Amino acid sequence: MVETSLIEALHEELDALRQTDQLKRAGIGRDLDFQLDRDIRRDFIFWLNRSSPVQAAFLTLMDELRTALNRNLFLGLFEFEGHFAHYPPGGFYKRHLDSFRGAANRVVSMVTYLNADWQPGDGGELVLYAEDEVTEIATIEPHAGTLVLFLSEEIPHEVRPASRDRVSVAGWFRLNSSINNQIDPPR
Repeated sequence: MVETSLIEALHEELDALRQTDQLKRAGIGRDLDFQLDRDIRRDFIFWLNRSSPVQAAFLTLMDELRTALNRNLFLGLFEFEGHFAHYPPGGFYKRHLDSFRGAANRVVSMVTYLNADWQPGDGGELVLYAEDEVTEIATIEPHAGTLVLFLSEEIPHEVRPASRDRVSVAGWFRLNSSINNQIDPPR
C-alpha cells in the first residue's frame, strides 16, 4: 500500500491535469508503429516527469522500490517510467503484454490505484492471465493505495470496462537497452 496522503495528492494532481486538458489519448506501439485504436484501449495518459512535488515524491518512491527489487531479486533494473492513467466510464484496455517478448526493456509492470470509494460493480478491474492467455490468475479491484507488480513480458493482462472514472499511475521498471549511447527507446 502507498501512503494515503500521497495517493490523495496524486489524485488531486491527476484531476487538475484532466481539468486543464493535459491528458492525451493513449495508443499502442511506439515510434513508427504508434497508433490510436479505440477497439483496443480507451484511456488517457500523462507521463510523469518530476515537474511537481507530488510527481517527484512518487518517482522517488518508485526509485526506492527499484533499488529494493534489484537488491532482493537481482533484476538489474535501470529506471522507472510511468504515467497517470484515466479510464472514463466505458474505458478499457484489452488483453496485452507490456513488453514485446524478447525486447527486454520493460521488465516489471506497476500499477498504483488512486480511486477512493471504489465499489463492487464499478468495473475497471485488472485481470492477470496465465501464459495460455485464457486462465485468470488474479482479478484486482482498483482500490486507492493498492500497488500491483507483475512481470511485463510474462503476464498477459487487461483492464475491464469501468462504469465510473478509474484513475491510477501505471509504469514500468526497465533495463538499460542503450544503443549508440541513447537509452532505448526514447519516449
